[in-house]
Amino acid sequence: MLLICYQIDKFREVSDLGETMPELTLVDGSGVRRDLPAKLTWQVIVCTVISACGGLMFGYDIGISGGVTGMDMFLEKFFPEVYVKKHQAKANNYCKFNSQLLQLFTSSLYLAAIVACFIGSICCKKRGRKPTMQIASVFFLVGAILNAAALNIGMLIAGRLCLGAGIGFGNQAVPLFISEIAPARYRGGLNLCFQLLITIGILTANVINYATSKLHPYGWRISLGGAACPALLLLLGSLMIVETPTSLIERGKNEEGLYTLKKIRGVDNVDKEYEEISQAVEFSRQIRHPFKNLWKQSGRPQLVCGALIQIFQQFTGISVVMLYAPVLFQTMGLGENASLMSAIMTNTVKPIGTAFAIVVVDRFGRRALLIEAAIQMFISLGAIGVILAVHLHSTNVVAKHYAVLVIVLVCVFLAGFAWSWGPLGWLIPSEIFPIETRSAGFSVAVIMNFVFTFLVAQTFLTMLCHMRAGTFFLYCAMLAVMCLFAKYFLPETKGIPIDEMVERVWKQHWFWKRYYKDHDTGKGGLEIQDKPKENTIA
Repeated sequence: MLLICYQIDKFREVSDLGETMPELTLVDGSGVRRDLPAKLTWQVIVCTVISACGGLMFGYDIGISGGVTGMDMFLEKFFPEVYVKKHQAKANNYCKFNSQLLQLFTSSLYLAAIVACFIGSICCKKRGRKPTMQIASVFFLVGAILNAAALNIGMLIAGRLCLGAGIGFGNQAVPLFISEIAPARYRGGLNLCFQLLITIGILTANVINYATSKLHPYGWRISLGGAACPALLLLLGSLMIVETPTSLIERGKNEEGLYTLKKIRGVDNVDKEYEEISQAVEFSRQIRHPFKNLWKQSGRPQLVCGALIQIFQQFTGISVVMLYAPVLFQTMGLGENASLMSAIMTNTVKPIGTAFAIVVVDRFGRRALLIEAAIQMFISLGAIGVILAVHLHSTNVVAKHYAVLVIVLVCVFLAGFAWSWGPLGWLIPSEIFPIETRSAGFSVAVIMNFVFTFLVAQTFLTMLCHMRAGTFFLYCAMLAVMCLFAKYFLPETKGIPIDEMVERVWKQHWFWKRYYKDHDTGKGGLEIQDKPKENTIA
């Protein structure tokens, strides 16, 4: 949390150099660009940090589920066949944890998240971003209580489903909320606070798992029940934050929207930005079926890129490393406590990497980070695959120096992910959709994330059993594809106001501009004819 405040203070030093700073821009009928004044205010900072606690919930769950599935006391109670197989002297290293039921414990959360994300999209539009985050925290709180008190596998899965509902609602609302309140110049860095708290949640969970692994026989209950803490932070904190001006105007609360806009921008001269939002909202009201509108030709560029970047985020192999890191380390012969400590070491890298992304994302842009990191992760994941293929056989134990090398390579992999596909996988889909399809489009992107997270979580241990080290080479192939996608098909969105994306990004891209020829689209659909030079709102 202090790290977030430090980075945001750096942003404030820039914005406080003058009374106001040129931030958002409009184009008038004569083609002359006019600046919209805005400052980075403490109201925006507080709202960002509190709402980003939704990422803390998500991260805590990712870290906790991977740790408890490696605890003997947890396996013995709920998955006794896995416990027996784990301790067999000649058990296959790659198949010790191969259990559909154990995988269901991890992946069931994402099934609920898929449904909740769709409902959350409707809730965001009809009720607002803030109430949606409050619903998320309540679901997560209930799930934490059920898991901590679980007496059987049914109760355990029910708790996971509630947690999934909370994550679905939260991951739908939080990135949209931050994107809509943030000044364009700092939107990237502020939005990445969501991912930063995901990484802090993962690290916190790993530390707690290491401590509770020694508390027999109820240590796992403390680990799972600890999920209530970030849920309470978001629930109580959400009572203090404002709703986004876009959401207020979207629901007919124009005066409140104007007041909130002045409050978060720190200036009274917000008429032009208010006009831009109002016109965008007015057009969005004409769209009766936003999900159907996504499939029209002019909506496909954002839909394809938004969905693919979320799918690719999972095909980096990150879910394999994050959800099953302790299991992977135990597979290589490290003990239970050593595996959990190794997970803590590796996951310390992620907050550092995400903090680095906060600093550089609005300076170097999104694409440069994605391309560099895809190459970095390709090399590190490929090296892990080679080590396992050569040195880890069915029943042997990997030499200690190779196990240490794998831990180092995991750190390199996580660092690359933490400053690229991790945070940008949430940032880019939240900023590329026009307002009339923004909530629907972002929900489709997030649903894709949850669908493929579920598939990876449900199949990895089985794949590891049958494909062995080949599993890691499969993800290397996907990283090569992702690098090409980022280089040739993903446009740069750095510094572009969120409601100017169509004119200034999509219509200028070498490939996607063909989807706007001879179509009545305009910026976010606000103009009838495609006349960029005469467009009032870019």
